[in-house]
This record gives sequence, structure tokens and C-alpha cells, in this order.
Amino acid sequence: MKSCRIQEIENYIIKHENVSLNTLCSVFDVSKNTIRRDISELEEKGVITKVYGGITINKDKRNTVPFEEREIKNKSEKQVIAEAASELVNDGDIIFIDSGTTTMHMIPFLADKKNLTIITNNLNVLVIALMYPNLNVLSPGGTLFRKTNSLIGIEAVNFLRNYNICKAFMATTGVSISKGVTNSSSIEYQIKKTVVDKSDTVVILADNSKLNVTSLLTYCELENITAFITNKVPPKDFKDFFKENDIQLIVPS
Repeated sequence: MKSCRIQEIENYIIKHENVSLNTLCSVFDVSKNTIRRDISELEEKGVITKVYGGITINKDKRNTVPFEEREIKNKSEKQVIAEAASELVNDGDIIFIDSGTTTMHMIPFLADKKNLTIITNNLNVLVIALMYPNLNVLSPGGTLFRKTNSLIGIEAVNFLRNYNICKAFMATTGVSISKGVTNSSSIEYQIKKTVVDKSDTVVILADNSKLNVTSLLTYCELENITAFITNKVPPKDFKDFFKENDIQLIVPS
């Protein structure tokens, strides 16, 4: 049915973000005229934008990809970033591990730490940590936010206000010099901001696709972070900014 096909096309575009008309014709085994008609309906819904030779997902739809699919995407790069982040953790630290598909990969690299306390609202971190009995894990209550597999709400915020955190390992949906470290979810904003306020050190884990992207809310000014870990050397303006503000830039090889 046409309606089912259009929904499948929408899901495919959301997953891949940028696709060509020829690819869609091949995947869904329809003519280019049919694809153009289907794409027009998605454009009217505000899901996609036509570009030369293809289609791109609208910015406000990029974060509708299910958590499981986002976790699989670029998994090896995320693991490399997470391993570099874990090297900043010392025995006896009290750390916060944020929600997200990169931060969760830190846990296996922390298995040999002693007297380490992990505070987290990331459900995937909690599950993975079950395998490592030496890790002391604290987690707030709250409401399950399925989009990021995390616990959110005023209960979580009040819980986090009780603790002094040595190092916070934070995720983001966008980083810019002018707007800082941003997040697309107003639901998670207060938790992230509270953690940053309670932490001595703030470490941002972000792949290069997050640079020069501004999301809905700024939870931390860029000059206030301690370290930035990414998968590729960032543009010169970012490198200069990090150097001028004494921010450690880490690009694992």
C-alpha cells in the first residue's frame, strides 16, 4: 500500500539522513516518478528537504532515530572515544556518566579502577556495570525517557544536587563556539546543567558531526569545559579556541 511505503521511506530517510533518489528507487523498487510523488508528501509533512540529486532529513527530525539504531551507528568510533575518556579516570574518583550512545562504552574500560564511584542516569550504563562488581554505581530515580534510555525528572535533579562530582563525562547533540555545548531535549536539559554545576571537571565526548551544530538549549558554555574528546581533528577555529581557553583536546589515533 502507498501509505505503508511512504512510512517505510520516511523511516529509511530518518535512519540514513541523506539519500539519493536513485537509491530510494532501488531500495523500494519503484519508478523515479513514484518516488518524487512520495517525497512530495514527506516534504509537506516537514520531514525532509529536497536537495540537488536527493533528500536530506530536516534538522528537527535527526534525533528521532531509535536509541538502538544510534548505538550501532559508528560504534567503533564511539568505543575509541570512550576508551580515551576512561583514561582520564583515576582510582577513587566520583564520576558522572551522561546518557548517550558514546558514554555508555566507557564502562568496560573502567573495570580495573579501584574505589571508583559512578553516578549515572544512563540505563545502558547500569546494565553493563552489572558485569563489574568492583564498580560502585549510584543512580537517581525518575521517569524513563525512552528516546535516550535515561532517567529524567525532578527526582533525578534533586538526587544529583546531593553529590560532589570529580569528573563529568557528557554527551551533546551540538557544539559551537558561540552557543556552547547544546542539547536538543528540554527534558534532559536540567539534569545536564545540574551535573555541570556540581562537577570539578567537565569532559565532552562528541564525534566531528556535532561540531558547528546548535541544538535547542545550551547546558554549558564551551569555555567552561575541561577537555574535549572527538574522533577527528577539529577545524582551526575550534583548535584555537581550545588552546586559548586551556581546554585539553583529545583526538585518539
